[in-house]
Amino acid sequence: MPKAKKIRAAALSRNQAARHEPLGQAIHDDTNRNKYAKPMRAPKQTSAEEEQPGLLDERSSQKILQLSRQQQLEIQLEEQRRRQQQKMSAHPDQMDSDDEEFEEEEHIIVDEEDDYLIQDNGYVTVSESAMGLSKEDEALVASMMSNNNTTGERRTLADMILEKIAEKEAEKRGDFMSNEQEQGLPPLPPKVVEVYTEIGKILSRYTSGKLPKAFKVIPSLSNWEEVLYLTRPDLWTPQAMFAATRIFASNLNPKMAQRFYNLVLLDAVRSDIQTHKKLNYHYYAALNKSVYKPAAFFKGILLPLAKEATLREAAIVASVLQRVSIPSHHSAVALHKLAQSTDYTGAASIFIKTLLQKKYSLPVPVIGSLVQHFSSFLNYDGEDPLPVLWHQALLVFVQRYKHELQDSREVLRKVMKKHFHAKITPEIRRELFGAAAWKDERKLADGESMVL
Repeated sequence: MPKAKKIRAAALSRNQAARHEPLGQAIHDDTNRNKYAKPMRAPKQTSAEEEQPGLLDERSSQKILQLSRQQQLEIQLEEQRRRQQQKMSAHPDQMDSDDEEFEEEEHIIVDEEDDYLIQDNGYVTVSESAMGLSKEDEALVASMMSNNNTTGERRTLADMILEKIAEKEAEKRGDFMSNEQEQGLPPLPPKVVEVYTEIGKILSRYTSGKLPKAFKVIPSLSNWEEVLYLTRPDLWTPQAMFAATRIFASNLNPKMAQRFYNLVLLDAVRSDIQTHKKLNYHYYAALNKSVYKPAAFFKGILLPLAKEATLREAAIVASVLQRVSIPSHHSAVALHKLAQSTDYTGAASIFIKTLLQKKYSLPVPVIGSLVQHFSSFLNYDGEDPLPVLWHQALLVFVQRYKHELQDSREVLRKVMKKHFHAKITPEIRRELFGAAAWKDERKLADGESMVL
């Protein structure tokens, strides 16, 4: 049998309504159907865009006007900067590096009562009380470092760049092949050399504003070091060094950032301190930015400084460590490396003391390496006593980690017997062995003074 056709619900409802409607009601509806007019609907409101397609609404026009004003202001500022650069290029002797034009994200405030730093006309210098050394102690540390330093003079970045320039000139003459050609690297195109040489001239008089876009591309290049040498980093202004450090610290990996810190930033900072006996504010800000990559900062700046830095250089860099927050594992590795150094330097004691004052929870191997570092001075038989910095570092180490030194007290006791300081050693004994040992030590010191 064929299937029955399905009747839709709407049709069924209409049929039912027509079927069950009374006859009188149907006649009444037919007579009144066209008697009254239908109610008029309100006219649909058309927007301004529908009425006149060529016009915009009020909100969109205000946004466009605001954007046009901003673009006009940017064009005017760009023209002012271009005029200023033309004036600076025409009169290089009248260049002004006013600190009010230096607008950056971070500003380092140096307190007037700071134990470490004193700000003087845009320069950051270390106070004499921060180092805790007299002139005699400084001469003592310098003599100890001169005995340990057998490497000769330090090779600066300017020497390396001049050597590169000499190689390029010799290559043009056909005397020998450069290292890039020996390694199979293609030489730089003449256009690249021209562009980045001009950028170097801009950075040599840079004070504020945007850097050239071609300079920001350097971290993404495979031969970024060769391109960077074309800009002559040894001639950069301090403001350009800070701007470049921000770019390289953010875009380079730790290994490449370490190269930049060690070859460019460290050399600029040390030469500025040696020239002015204090550090420019912008170089100090660059050091603060470099801690963004802690591993690169320790390997590229702190550990090389610990081997050959002067006390003033070490104290200024230590103030950076004191002010910034560094992950504990990076600091623990740095302390382990500093404690394993064989030759004593005053800079190593300053860095050890500063890192210990940050009160990290150090691993047991790091504490053991520090104990071994201080106990190694049992074999020190120099004619001059150890400087105050060494005793201060030992005091801070004992104050912070005396509860972890239960098994190392006797070794440290022997160290204190051999290397005694009238004011610091009694404090170390009091921290390790309690108030009774401190009183005995004070009586012994008083008795010696009465005999004298």
